[in-house]
Amino acid sequence: MMSRPMADQDYKHAELTEKLIGIFFEVYNELGHGFLESVYEQAYVLVLTSKGIQFQQQCPVNVMFRGANVGEFCADLIVEQAVIVEMKAVQKLDLSHEKQLLNYLRATDLEVGLLLNFGPSAQIRRLILENERKRLRRKAVGSSL
Repeated sequence: MMSRPMADQDYKHAELTEKLIGIFFEVYNELGHGFLESVYEQAYVLVLTSKGIQFQQQCPVNVMFRGANVGEFCADLIVEQAVIVEMKAVQKLDLSHEKQLLNYLRATDLEVGLLLNFGPSAQIRRLILENERKRLRRKAVGSSL
């Protein structure tokens, strides 16, 4: 299994993530910081909708362990069935926020995630989690969550 922050332009879903980052700055520049995450999420959803970008909001995702469902989480957004977007409104992103998003990626067949912080300073983390198990699972069951 490999996880790493995305740095270059040849990564998976680059065009989509660039659009999503642009939307983040639209919302951040208009609202500034200080609101609850739910306010930013709703504003972000309004912009996604206005641009015709498909998404699921507060999407339940099962966590499987040895074939059994051992829990569930709600991804803030899953965009175009390709990118998990997790939003925060905290002073500063820390490792626990990145680990949360990586766990969300681990629980799905999705490999790309964006962590967006609407804190005092705009912060973005683009993460990827790819591994052979995901590729084999996709081949076996299709590209569902």
